[in-house]
Amino acid sequence: MTEAASSPVTFPTVRENRFDPPAVLVRSAQENPIRPMTYADGHEGWLVTGFALARAVLADLRFSNLPDLVHSPISPQFGERRRKRRPGFFLGMDPPEHTRYRRLLTGQFTVRRMKRLEPWIETITAERLDAMELEGPPTDLVRSFALPIPSLVICELLGVPYSDRDRFQRDSRTLLRLDSTVEEAEAAINDLTDYLRDLVRHKRARPADDLISGMLEGGELNDEEMAGISVLLLVAGHETTANMIALGTFALLSNPSQLAAVRDDPSVTDSTVEELLRYLTIVHLGPIRCALEDVELGGRLIKAGQSVTISLSAANRDGERFEDPGTLDVARPPSGHLSFGHGVHQCLGQQLARTEMSVAYPALLRRFPNLSLAIPPEEVPMRTNMAIYGVDRLPVTW
Repeated sequence: MTEAASSPVTFPTVRENRFDPPAVLVRSAQENPIRPMTYADGHEGWLVTGFALARAVLADLRFSNLPDLVHSPISPQFGERRRKRRPGFFLGMDPPEHTRYRRLLTGQFTVRRMKRLEPWIETITAERLDAMELEGPPTDLVRSFALPIPSLVICELLGVPYSDRDRFQRDSRTLLRLDSTVEEAEAAINDLTDYLRDLVRHKRARPADDLISGMLEGGELNDEEMAGISVLLLVAGHETTANMIALGTFALLSNPSQLAAVRDDPSVTDSTVEELLRYLTIVHLGPIRCALEDVELGGRLIKAGQSVTISLSAANRDGERFEDPGTLDVARPPSGHLSFGHGVHQCLGQQLARTEMSVAYPALLRRFPNLSLAIPPEEVPMRTNMAIYGVDRLPVTW
């Protein structure tokens, strides 16, 4: 092992290309898939960039997801924001507590149920396209298309009034900003929790045909737990997919041959979704785990208490797993990726996200076959200060 491979690094945040992870992370996946890393608060932990090792950590229950155990690779303040445990917020829990909440939700997000939603998602998508056509170009695709579709879907699924979107979208954005202060983030999650707690109490008294009402029927969750679950589902349910739709469209507009294939060949729709998820990997910070005991990984000893940061974007560009990983190929046969994570914390809403994307991309490109950027690509503002990567705005014309 070279001295460079054993010397601690810091987590890189600068992207040389807007569609690629930092080059040092991609090189690391090939050369040093696990290496020491110095965290923002001085903690000495590890960085995992290789696909196989990332998958191994995510599947190993000796690595904890508890927020008060892990350290932040980018700023102590960002780490401090994550430390408080909240009822129902199962993303920051380990089994068996995590298992209890996950079990209650699994039946709500089956592949079959998500497929039954497809005609409804197609209707929402067509309505947004009609509105875009009526408004005329140019338009911001984030505002007019990418954000409304998943927001409308998750609101209808949960039973959250879409008319309240300004409030929950504002709070969601504050929670995902890397530079939000502890006080700003606390105020945002408290506001969102208060709002959803009131909604939960309303639905407990007057049940409707939605996910929140359905989960309350079982009687296993109190108002605080259901509010915490709802916060997680509402934020994750619109932010992630909205950024994939917008950033994926930007990537296709930057690759005309790939765009033409998506527009003209329905047979590549499913592979397009999987390839864009792999190629873009919008979760560009983490996940982060803490070793609960000494663990040997890739020939290195991870000591109990040490944090391990996994770069999903680098793992999804690992040449050991993917042929020509730096190339966008919408016809690439699906070979598995880690964009939805792996193991017990694998994204619960992944089938919903896939369904929304598989409807949105081809519908947009077929309605507007001459879709193009309305500004030079280098002027498109990117979400570099967010935990979920994407574009702030995507001005387009047709």
